[in-house]
Amino acid sequence: MPDDLHRSRCLVAGPRVGLRPFTPEDGAEFTARAEESVGLHRPWLFPPRTAEEYAAYAAALTGEAARAGFLVCERAAGGGIAGFLTVNNIVRGAFRSGALGYGAFAHAAGRGLMGEALDLLLEHAFTTMGLHRLEANIQPGNAPSRALVRRAGFRLEGFSPAMLFIDGAWRDHERWAITDPCG
Repeated sequence: MPDDLHRSRCLVAGPRVGLRPFTPEDGAEFTARAEESVGLHRPWLFPPRTAEEYAAYAAALTGEAARAGFLVCERAAGGGIAGFLTVNNIVRGAFRSGALGYGAFAHAAGRGLMGEALDLLLEHAFTTMGLHRLEANIQPGNAPSRALVRRAGFRLEGFSPAMLFIDGAWRDHERWAITDPCG
């Protein structure tokens, strides 16, 4: 995909990555990357790996006011999908907050692409989306995830035992958060 076409599909773009909404047409690439990345994602993350799962996931991220989803697209790879970021449980009003989710695909892991993407998302969330706070809930053993949010400026706010039901059990989570530095 030529860079100008890639750029036109992106909501925001940095030197190496851009963020754009999920589309139905991305299903085959997304699920193939998710399948390739099972070893990286488990036991922390379970992105959709079938066309049916992807269709439902993408529809929820694009069709619900309380959710937003963004594909992380690598500019050097012609816009190929490197990962994804989501903002869930968006609350407006006095709270203006959301819960952050994310995942890199195996071919892009460890290359700094998700750090750049998270910085782009934070700017987008605090300006265009009008949010004031994002929270990331991370299992204590997920060192790469904790390092990603720490580098982005998130602060550790607490520990919640048995917080989320993941992979058949209630899992402990650390609560990391960041607030709009301008608001």
